[in-house]
Amino acid sequence: MAEQQGVTSPIGWYLLNRRRFLGEAAMGLGGIALAALLGEQGLLAADSPHNDLSPIRPRIDPAHPLAAREPHFPAKAKNVLVLFCSGACSHLDTWDYKPELIRRHGQPMPGNDQLVTFQGENGNLTKSPYAFRPRGESGKMTSDLLPKLGELVDEMCFIHSMTSKTNTHGPGENFMSTGNTLDGFPSMGAWVSYALGSENSDLPAFVAIPDPRGVPQASVNNWGSGFLPAVFQGTAFNTTEPIRNLAVPEGTSPETDRAVRDFLKRLNSHHLGRYPGDTELAARIASYELAARMQLSVPEINDLSTEPAHVLAMYGADDTQNRVKADFARNCILARRLIERGVRFVQLFNGAYAMGEGVGNWDGHKKLKAQYDIHGPILDQPAAALLKDLKQRGLLEETLVVWCTEFGRMPTFQKGASGRDHNPAGFTCWLAGAGVRRGTSYGATDEFGYRAVENVATVYDLHATVLHLLGLNHRRLTYYHNGLERRLTDVHGNVIDQVLA
Repeated sequence: MAEQQGVTSPIGWYLLNRRRFLGEAAMGLGGIALAALLGEQGLLAADSPHNDLSPIRPRIDPAHPLAAREPHFPAKAKNVLVLFCSGACSHLDTWDYKPELIRRHGQPMPGNDQLVTFQGENGNLTKSPYAFRPRGESGKMTSDLLPKLGELVDEMCFIHSMTSKTNTHGPGENFMSTGNTLDGFPSMGAWVSYALGSENSDLPAFVAIPDPRGVPQASVNNWGSGFLPAVFQGTAFNTTEPIRNLAVPEGTSPETDRAVRDFLKRLNSHHLGRYPGDTELAARIASYELAARMQLSVPEINDLSTEPAHVLAMYGADDTQNRVKADFARNCILARRLIERGVRFVQLFNGAYAMGEGVGNWDGHKKLKAQYDIHGPILDQPAAALLKDLKQRGLLEETLVVWCTEFGRMPTFQKGASGRDHNPAGFTCWLAGAGVRRGTSYGATDEFGYRAVENVATVYDLHATVLHLLGLNHRRLTYYHNGLERRLTDVHGNVIDQVLA
């Protein structure tokens, strides 16, 4: 039995007399005052963006779903350009220099001499057929496969410890683009469009530029909206295949076309007025109106005849000996023009799943050198020119550039072949531009480049870092779907602070 202040009762110690009531009330008022002072100074734990995990869903005007929106906190980057090399470009033949792999060339990999991976048993350790050399003021070692990109290493921050959850191309592309190996999840560009909208009302917020010879293996999943509203999906087009059904019908004058669009706008406005609050109808009308404006904006931006000859030559767009390279170079110019006009997210693909003219993608299983001798020149000059062009125009200061691929390659050759098998245990991506620490490297694979061992990074971490540079908290940017607060990074991911300037 409790006994307190003369009260003897099983519940007596819960009861308050007048003196105790006044005392505790005074203490409570003091606590409220302290909380108010701490709140004014931003010192409460809940006020910290790292501790407050409450969802932030952007307020979207259905009639203007792509209107520009404020980030969660001041951003370093205004837009993003992702350069995606489809087919799993080998880190060991491009960016990740491994002297021990050279020294032990032709020997079994210690402890893994009978290793079986995606396509079967592996052979011996095999050095890169391309020499590595120090580049730039930083002296970063990169291979002769991509010499022009190698000249720009002082602009780049390499993440050498990337890992993936899958060793299969389609799911690997899904994972890199959406944060999930399955189909049906929103792409990174869709999340960014959902959060921030666009600064150009005449162009999509998110544009995907497929390789001129075909689409990646995961196809439209790379730029799909998943369970987000469809308005946030990427619009896919390139310089050789413009948007379908966008051109004005033959025989229709510009004046007639404009009059028809104005009449449709009046009809749509009248129809919307009869159903106030119907957000799906408003969004659908907004999409049609954007399509109408794109009839003027997209042909103009796709017309590269206004580019000076020296710019076309810098990118290699005038290369008459290598049509595939010239077409990719034109896509790189298109990417720059889109960034220049305020498109929020541009996803540029290099390497197509469809074989096209026998080019294929970066999937170097059987004859790596023969394949990469083709792929290297297609990527190198145009991509390097794109980075230099962004910088000389002042666009790199506000644009985050991400070079990525779905996973890495083995340090061994496959048995019976002259190429490397899939390797999700360690590979390289790099960042450049707004908010990025230039001329540095983060993380490392082991001495052979087989497995990430230092500062191991995940795709979730990469996505969290991209969102952070855009002023977005990856833990709080959510969309409510099927009873869950969904987010790009699922329940994972940390910002890689070491790569931030």
